[in-house]
Amino acid sequence: MRLYIPADSLYICNLLVPLQLILLNKCIQLKSIMVARDMEQKVDTTVKRASRSPYVKPPFTLSDVKKAVPPHCFERSAIRSLSYLVFDVIILFSLYHIAANYILKSELVQSSKLYLVTSGIVYALLQGCILARFWVIGHECGHNAFSKYQWLDDTVGFITHSVVLFPYFSFKYSHHRHHSRTGSLEEEEFDIPLLKSQVPFLFRHLKNPVARVLVVGAVLAVAVPLYLLVNFRGRVYDRFASHFDPYSPMFSRKQRALVLLSDAGCLAVIFALYKLALLKGFAWVAFIYGGPYLFTNAMLIIVAVLQHTNPLVPYYDHSEWEWLKGSMATIDRDFGFLNTVFHQQPNTHVAHHLFPKMPHYHAVEATKAFKPILGEYYQYDFTPFYKSLWNTINDCVYVEEDTQNKGIYWYNNKF
Repeated sequence: MRLYIPADSLYICNLLVPLQLILLNKCIQLKSIMVARDMEQKVDTTVKRASRSPYVKPPFTLSDVKKAVPPHCFERSAIRSLSYLVFDVIILFSLYHIAANYILKSELVQSSKLYLVTSGIVYALLQGCILARFWVIGHECGHNAFSKYQWLDDTVGFITHSVVLFPYFSFKYSHHRHHSRTGSLEEEEFDIPLLKSQVPFLFRHLKNPVARVLVVGAVLAVAVPLYLLVNFRGRVYDRFASHFDPYSPMFSRKQRALVLLSDAGCLAVIFALYKLALLKGFAWVAFIYGGPYLFTNAMLIIVAVLQHTNPLVPYYDHSEWEWLKGSMATIDRDFGFLNTVFHQQPNTHVAHHLFPKMPHYHAVEATKAFKPILGEYYQYDFTPFYKSLWNTINDCVYVEEDTQNKGIYWYNNKF
């Protein structure tokens, strides 16, 4: 008897064999990283505490912290950075190929809504992780952490951020201000805490699980596009501010041309999606791009909120704020295997604020090196991120001034 193998199956095998080899290599790397992380966690949990971060001027300087970090951690390799990007591009197109040519063309799609929904969710989660990696690479480019070459960083960053509808240069400018004013109650650029008198009605009932679910769902769905479009939860300006408006008070006159270029990049992607919708249908575009896009935005907001929102870290008004104190008002989080998926962004954010030009592949080593210097100023939360998000929405409703220390503000939820 002759065994018949369909041509499509052979094609899939030929496509997936190199992909499997790449994934196997990455899985081996991931396993070693996770084992090392677990060993470190066992050590760190012995000194884990639930006390507030110090709010006085640190006894160390940025120079002291830098001296503790191995010099090679500050080296930026264009080749190494590009290898991460190439890997992500391969996975991106492989997932697209499988979804467009096999999932959506399967007879099961026509006969089973459950198959369509289930496969759509799985695809959105996987592809959304890859798009999030694109965003992280673009974010590093904005800090000139991708390579030594600004032109290369801006080129890669412009492309990777445009793909996820982020105006690259516009966000680069506002994000730099976030780094220069982290922890400032008046001048922080994003997710500025509310005072008790400013809390909306719904937010006063976040102890109610239903209200909390509504808030979490709304934030994950629309917070990122609203921030970019209308500066939602951003710094208050004297007039309308938007990342897409070159005349926004967020930007200087010299920055306007590149803001327009950023708009053009996003419009080009939107136009391409529009043409695909005319050719393939809106449902096809929603499946291939819409689901992953929503998941990417959700993960970005989760990571961003958890890195800067915790009852244990303070905010400062102008009388107490200093750059180093503000940079210490961040918290590293444990996202499990997603730490590696998201290029170590969740678990090395303190290092990123201290040394924004440091590439992600050196951040873990650098963090281990400078933790003894930071001492009690370093905060790490091992709580699973989904539980942390649930608790944060409940615990961090507004900030109020410390009763004994003027200019220091802590999160609270009591009404």
